Amino acid sequence: MAKDLNEQAHEILKLAENQKIEQDFFFKTTFRRYQVQLKLLNDLEKEIKESGLTITKEYVKGRQNLCSNPAVGDYNKTADAANRTVTTLMNIIIKLQDAEPLELSNSDDDSDL
Repeated sequence: MAKDLNEQAHEILKLAENQKIEQDFFFKTTFRRYQVQLKLLNDLEKEIKESGLTITKEYVKGRQNLCSNPAVGDYNKTADAANRTVTTLMNIIIKLQDAEPLELSNSDDDSDL
C-alpha cells in the first residue's frame, strides 16, 4: 500500500529528529516550503484533470478560442521549483549531519529582514 504525502512527510521529520536537525531554521523553512509546493502541485493536478489540457476562452464579442490550460504551465513551474527545493533540502540534511548547530543571534532588531 502506498503511503500518502503526510505519512512520508512525518517519516522525513522522524529522520530529521534522529539526526537532531529538525529544529534547524533552514531545514524547517525549506521543509515547510516543500510541503506547500507539494500541496500546490496536488491542487493543480486536480484542476488539470477536471478542466483538461485545453480550455475555451471567450472574448468580448462572444467568440471562443481553444487554448492551453494555464494550470499546465503553473504545474510545470511549481514542479521545477519543488525539485530545486528538495535538492536544497537534501543538501541541508547532508551538511547538517556533520555540522555543529548554527547559533543565531537573539536580537530583537529584525529591520534587516
